[in-house]
Amino acid sequence: MAGIHITDIEAAINWWRERAPSSDGMRACPAVLALAEVYALLVYYREAECDPTSMPEAALIAWMDWYRSTPDAPCIAICSTSQGDAVCKGCGRYFDEVQNWPRMTPTEKRATWRRITQEATAWRFNRYAERAREMTPVASPQPGAGT
Repeated sequence: MAGIHITDIEAAINWWRERAPSSDGMRACPAVLALAEVYALLVYYREAECDPTSMPEAALIAWMDWYRSTPDAPCIAICSTSQGDAVCKGCGRYFDEVQNWPRMTPTEKRATWRRITQEATAWRFNRYAERAREMTPVASPQPGAGT
């Protein structure tokens, strides 16, 4: 079984901090506190992933709420696995990942997302990046934003 990567825990913490900011500037919301405990233990034990079955229920629920806010599949509707490629040129998933995506667990899907993002060789990361942003329900930062 795939584990939940520390970067996903961090992303979930930041997502919750945006949605439920501290009312007094000092105390975080319950979801952030639950996820922060998991994050702290990962850092303390120098682990990159945690087993979702070992997470406190509140942390797992908070992580799942964040997970549901992310795009499900990396597909950009240019699938080269249907043409016989072992790795899709459009999204970067392996043939078996494309075929089994509906049956994969959230942690398995996130592990795939992490791999294809780190590799950044799929068309969704270069020539069709705009298309990928359009198909993503969450807001993508625009180049030059915040400068």
